[in-house]
Amino acid sequence: MHTNADSSSNVCIEDNFMSTGDDLVAVKSGWDEYGIAYGRPSSNITIRRLSGSSPFAGVAIGSETSGGIENVLVEHVTVSNTGTGIHIKTNKGRGGYIRNITVSNINLNTVRTGIKIAGDVGDHPDKNFNPNAFPVVDGLTLKDVWGDNVQLPGLIRGLKNSPFTRICLSNIKFENFKQQGDPWKCEDVSGYSMEVQPLPCTELASPYGPNLLIHGLPPGFLKSRCNV
Repeated sequence: MHTNADSSSNVCIEDNFMSTGDDLVAVKSGWDEYGIAYGRPSSNITIRRLSGSSPFAGVAIGSETSGGIENVLVEHVTVSNTGTGIHIKTNKGRGGYIRNITVSNINLNTVRTGIKIAGDVGDHPDKNFNPNAFPVVDGLTLKDVWGDNVQLPGLIRGLKNSPFTRICLSNIKFENFKQQGDPWKCEDVSGYSMEVQPLPCTELASPYGPNLLIHGLPPGFLKSRCNV
């Protein structure tokens, strides 16, 4: 079995062991123009003390995000023999938002991708979606993550027309990763990182965030805005 929280508020999912052919736990809020019309977000959701295995994701947020997803806490998750440890996903045409997400105390063993945050995931119910309905992804904190035998530590790919912002990584360590070349793949993202091994992509490598002085912001501004 797997668990979906869809257009739901004030939900607690805890103390579960799962083995399934889908994401173990997924948070969603509606699909393209139908989710936008319904307009009901998923918010105030806690997922804790979860363990299991899946060919897909341990915990997924999205890709159906059209009503918006916010204020989600994911903590104390252990997954093994899994496709992706933590998968935060959306797509153009979705609209909506993903914001104020905190993921902490994650243990990954034998997974293809440790952390994946992507804006090009999921199909569409029909051809009536608005291709200019771009989702907003902002304020994601991932901290205290350990992984062993991870093929690719991280892939974070935003949208050119809606870059992902305030992606904050802290105290993350992947050992025995298998990726040849860059262990982190990033595009159209900005954020902050501290104590991440292997070193993240340049867009997230600074403890102060990119281009702060250009925008007149003091060093440490992004760190103060992250839940780390």
